[in-house]
Amino acid sequence: MSTTTAAGAHASVYRYSIVSCFVAGFISVLLFQMGAWSIMTAFDLMPQPFGYAPTKPLGVPQTWSFAFWGGIWGIVYGAVEQRFPEGPAYYVAAFLFGAIAPVLVLWFIVFPLKGAPVAAGWDVARMIKQVIFHGCFGLGIGVLLKWRSA
Repeated sequence: MSTTTAAGAHASVYRYSIVSCFVAGFISVLLFQMGAWSIMTAFDLMPQPFGYAPTKPLGVPQTWSFAFWGGIWGIVYGAVEQRFPEGPAYYVAAFLFGAIAPVLVLWFIVFPLKGAPVAAGWDVARMIKQVIFHGCFGLGIGVLLKWRSA
């Protein structure tokens, strides 16, 4: 997806295709985020991952809903990741992207829309867990996109 500037030069918002970003986000939820969730479950910190309870309004199983929204966040990631530093700091930035952007939207938009308390009810333990497994999600997108381009 490229645009032409007034001078005729081409500038792209995305380093990777939007489809690649969506797929990386989708897979990152299933592999990295749910993997982190599974590790927390092994230490009795979280309930079992991979919930199949239907979500509203379409009745899609929860895991697939999470993966779809992960794909949408993958597209957002793709739009901002060109600003990330190179080298090992890229992966730190990827983790921080996941730990901050989706978590803030979850806490202050999604939870209130679903009638849940803002910011996980300010339960610090729950908030830390959400930051960790969403950070792993962001890290997963970065790993998958870099792996794909290698």
